[in-house]
Amino acid sequence: MLYQVYETQRSLFEPFAEFAHAAAKLYNNPISPFSQSSMAQRISATYDLIYRLGKDYEKPTFGIQSVKVQGADVAIQEQIEINKPFCDLIRFKRYTSEIEALKHLKQQPVVLVVAPLSGHYATLLRDTVKNLLTDHKVYITDWKNARLVPLSEGEFHLDDYVNYVQEFIQHLQKQYGNCHVISVCQPTVPVLAAVSLMATRGELTPYSMTMMGGPIDASRSPTAVNNLAMNKSFSWFENNVIFRVPLNFPGAGRRVYPGFLQHAGFVAMNPERHLKSHYDFFKDLIKGDNSSADNHRTFYNEYNAVLDMDAAYYLETIQVVFQDMRLVKGTWDVKSTDGKMERVRPQDIKNTALLTIEGELDDISGSGQTQAAQGLCTGIAPSQYRHLEVPGAGHYGIFSGRRWREVVYPTVKDFILAHQPSLSESLKAKQPKTSSVRNTSKKAAPRALPTKAKATAKRINKKTPTA
Repeated sequence: MLYQVYETQRSLFEPFAEFAHAAAKLYNNPISPFSQSSMAQRISATYDLIYRLGKDYEKPTFGIQSVKVQGADVAIQEQIEINKPFCDLIRFKRYTSEIEALKHLKQQPVVLVVAPLSGHYATLLRDTVKNLLTDHKVYITDWKNARLVPLSEGEFHLDDYVNYVQEFIQHLQKQYGNCHVISVCQPTVPVLAAVSLMATRGELTPYSMTMMGGPIDASRSPTAVNNLAMNKSFSWFENNVIFRVPLNFPGAGRRVYPGFLQHAGFVAMNPERHLKSHYDFFKDLIKGDNSSADNHRTFYNEYNAVLDMDAAYYLETIQVVFQDMRLVKGTWDVKSTDGKMERVRPQDIKNTALLTIEGELDDISGSGQTQAAQGLCTGIAPSQYRHLEVPGAGHYGIFSGRRWREVVYPTVKDFILAHQPSLSESLKAKQPKTSSVRNTSKKAAPRALPTKAKATAKRINKKTPTA
């Protein structure tokens, strides 16, 4: 019922938000007579703020059109490599006609970035992807908004998440021999489970795992987020945050943890900071500081865009990861695609290097929570794992912004390169034992290049070398 009330309120306010948008432009346009008023700038700023507080924020785009590789401009095109009901595997395909750059691209490591399914879209990792593309072949999990998934597709469980990750890894292994995996925040747990199960079965596991700011052991330095998940009962979550999708969406009737509730939780963690940010935005508009105002818009376009999570997945994550801590206790059983229950045994991982990364000031995943993975993966030789704590970095700082670019990324790049066999060895690598796993994924057409990249796209045809 709450979801329907929220949607009704949003629909009713939407025309007013659009009116505010138009009025802001009317009072800001230099050729408009309204802009000549002494209060024009202040009125325009007020309307602009009302618009941004009331508008509906849609899923952002990655918007990565090109990157520099060895001084050459390399065009980027997004392609849906695998289409699953609740997730797409996106490939960032790189195009160049520079022969030397192409040779370099073809020998770069393959990286699967597993984005979090915890409220925001995968585009939150835009900075992560953009840097990785200069030195790696990059794929990312693009999780879908559960309210857009029809009920006919069934529920999405934590076990399904683990199975998706395994399928994506195996897909890249078939194409390239093997790959590296990077997980950011929430997916550190299902990724560790996926690789553990592959190791237990005797399958080929990734060259390396990089885990960043995730709740492997939420009992270490628990944060406000951890305390909420651990101190409220399972029934409390089921009764207070789970609602059915309204009739005006494809997933009508699906039980979800709505995005608008998650967003309210995000804001409630630091209400003063968000209030100050919006007030500063208002002042920047009055002063005509368009650069600062645009930075505010860019951040909140991403921050305010949220997705619904399937109730089964969300509730199971609360129970398995935070309340029962089954991964840490060694009691987690995952249902595979063939219906068989398998015990998650991180100690069985032997041939995958491990890098754990934490932010000194992380208020979502506390100190030691990610590093706990090293204590679980006892089969990995000490020389094959490393831990990095980033001074002064909060949760977002370990995968986005200056500290990510200057401190974290160089470490990740060097770690991956140190555990990447030569190209000839990679091609001879043993193929994973996946013959018994039926691939029901669908191939989808490439995504169109962004508008600004059309000029670059004209130079790309079927004969253009790619990597």
